[in-house]
Amino acid sequence: MQNTVEISLVIPLLNEEESIIPLHQWIFDVLKKEVYSYEIIFIDDGSSDGSWEIISDLAKSNSNVKGIQFVRNYGKSQALHAGFEMATGDYTVTLDADLQDSPEEIPLLIHTLIEKKLDLISGWKKKRYDSILYKNLPSKLFNWAARRVSGIYLHDFNCGLKAYRKEVIKAIDVHGEMHRYIPVLASNEGFNKIGEQIVQHQARKFGQTKFGADRFFKGFLDLITLWFINRFGKQPMHFFGLWGTVMLLVGFGFTLYLGIDKLFLNTQARLITDRPEFYIALTLMLLGSQFFIAGFLGEILLRSQRPNKRYNIKTQI
Repeated sequence: MQNTVEISLVIPLLNEEESIIPLHQWIFDVLKKEVYSYEIIFIDDGSSDGSWEIISDLAKSNSNVKGIQFVRNYGKSQALHAGFEMATGDYTVTLDADLQDSPEEIPLLIHTLIEKKLDLISGWKKKRYDSILYKNLPSKLFNWAARRVSGIYLHDFNCGLKAYRKEVIKAIDVHGEMHRYIPVLASNEGFNKIGEQIVQHQARKFGQTKFGADRFFKGFLDLITLWFINRFGKQPMHFFGLWGTVMLLVGFGFTLYLGIDKLFLNTQARLITDRPEFYIALTLMLLGSQFFIAGFLGEILLRSQRPNKRYNIKTQI
């Protein structure tokens, strides 16, 4: 590659004091062989160990190192959001701080991103060194569901090693637990040139994995949320109004039938309030009205929403 490319490395972390220095040295050794100018942005997501002190020391000895320290643990999505806000490079690479993502992959990721004119490229850890039962199998199931729902064919949505064009990271809003679905968020913003590259997975050397059963289930809930927002988020009345109309029409149909039956067909029949159809009609009409109200409220909120800061930064260097 002939042209010098400025790269921002965004690295969120939580209690990774043993990994930071080896990772920094590894990145330095890789990028000094290349022609890139770069910056390394460490985001300390409320660590309780000595991670921030190590980042501060690195920033003093290496002007390419920057850091953000959160007041408390806000989650990986918020850490990435803060890192993306701070990044200035033409291309941004994200990787985890636990040494399971190899910096050796960075030059090829950037080269492929430019060569194929992609918006983002995601790593695929085809061979993993994690627990088969507790991480690999849930991950495969999760990725299968993500492909089906999003329509984006990636093998490893949750891989932390990804490369992006600057326009992508400045356009997407990573929030909640949506860091798993950054390719989907990018696609929703019109960045559809998404590629994938097989990368090496390293066994964890220090610390403990942050993956747990709660993250697995939260991932599926976030996937459903993302699908719903993507389809109806911009015009919630299309969803709530449709089903509200259906319920109101069915409820009104039941009511009309009961009225005609009582007044003209079976005048001596039991009272309308003694018939189950009456309560079905009443319930449907109430639900239909509530769906309409929900749709109106959604439209009002959508038009009045303002961006809110979702985290508090304690220190920035």
